[in-house]
Amino acid sequence: MMLWGCCMLGMGFVTDWSGLMAARWFLGLCEAGLYPGINYYLSCWYKRSEFGVRARRFPAPSGVSWQQPSIWMDGIGNRPGWAWIFILEGLLTVVIGALSFVMVHDFPDQARFLSAEDRTRVIRRLRLDQQASGGHEEFSIRYFWDAVRDWKMWLGMAIYMGCDMPLYAFSLFLPTIVSDLGWSTTVVRSQLMSVPPYAAATAFTVLIGFVADRTQARGMCNLLVSLLGVAGFAMLLGSATPAVQYAGTFLGALGIYPCIANTISWVANNIKGSYKRGIVLGPRFIHGHALIIAYMTVFLFGGSLLMTVLLRRENARRRRGDCDGWIQGKTEEEVVALGDRRPDFIYTV
Repeated sequence: MMLWGCCMLGMGFVTDWSGLMAARWFLGLCEAGLYPGINYYLSCWYKRSEFGVRARRFPAPSGVSWQQPSIWMDGIGNRPGWAWIFILEGLLTVVIGALSFVMVHDFPDQARFLSAEDRTRVIRRLRLDQQASGGHEEFSIRYFWDAVRDWKMWLGMAIYMGCDMPLYAFSLFLPTIVSDLGWSTTVVRSQLMSVPPYAAATAFTVLIGFVADRTQARGMCNLLVSLLGVAGFAMLLGSATPAVQYAGTFLGALGIYPCIANTISWVANNIKGSYKRGIVLGPRFIHGHALIIAYMTVFLFGGSLLMTVLLRRENARRRRGDCDGWIQGKTEEEVVALGDRRPDFIYTV
């Protein structure tokens, strides 16, 4: 975190395109593991039915928070507003990264801020939820190959592609889309007009987190929410009316942001074993909007549908007892080591 915080801070002081691209490259190199790392960390502490809403609280405010400094601080210190975004976020990241050495504990059994009784209670909850993170695992290369051979990881990657590409296309070009509607005469006003879709997406992301945790129907949440995104980008693609297009930006945001955390939660719920889970975890933009719709339809909607069908079929096999032979002749330790391949492990659909 401290390394990519320094990269972010440096982006606020670049003076040319080459410097910005160099800083951006190092930022991506250092920051790539943050989001999967945080979700892996959360999955080692919370039950599967508690994970989703906590995963959503992390990314939900990001869509709104980055808009504000560019509006309020433009010109301060002879720096443009966009530079202050990088400076402030970089400084905050460096400070939090330094504090994390003291505040972050890998597993519940190592948490010094918990009493011995509380640590026992947390570990017991995880074990009752069939989570191997309830006990401390020793790393083995076997966990890497188990993850590589697991079809759920590859299908989860495809579903995440259906979230990620529309996410970055939306976040990078929303001010331009809003400006092209003809309502905004300044960059600041375009930024202000782009805040409401993010605010709506923030609230909806947290709501979907509660619903998915309560119902344990993460696949159905992905399917229904992705249809909102497809409808939103279809409105942007098919209409030239500013009001319709602006409404489409709301549906686009509502259909993208909740699926990011929901997909991560879904894959984490269905991977047992902490190390294995850690490995897994202006113009009318006609071509751009059409590509986003295709991505969301094929990867997000189609992938979620396929994952739901396959997991339901596997759960049915296990409930019928078709997989009970997998544990015959094995010791208790060998059964635990099977992870999510245990016959009594029921997947979250």
